Amino acid sequence: MTDIKGIDPGAAPSGPGCGDCDAVGGWWFHLRRCAQCGHIGCCDSSPAQHATAHWKSTGHPLVQSFEPGEEWFWDYDSGKLYESGPELTPPGGHPADQPAPGPADRVPQDWTRLLNR
Repeated sequence: MTDIKGIDPGAAPSGPGCGDCDAVGGWWFHLRRCAQCGHIGCCDSSPAQHATAHWKSTGHPLVQSFEPGEEWFWDYDSGKLYESGPELTPPGGHPADQPAPGPADRVPQDWTRLLNR
């Protein structure tokens, strides 16, 4: 997978969480990292679905899970899952003390009801 267009192993993550959610006081379920530019966005189960919005606005098709211990990639263009791929610039996930969903102080009590399914 190292030869797939749209992966820049040198692109650092944009932050420890979804910056788009942070900007509006939102919360996320899980995080995804753009493999081309490092943008961290929230997953499609999250209320705002910022990772998919990033793909639609930039055309960057590949994301990697930004959950600690997960290494898989997803290709939005093809709908294909890759169990692994090239090692990207660390860190490979959000801080271990940051819960999922997160951030802890903004997750509503009824968060499971608010997930996209």
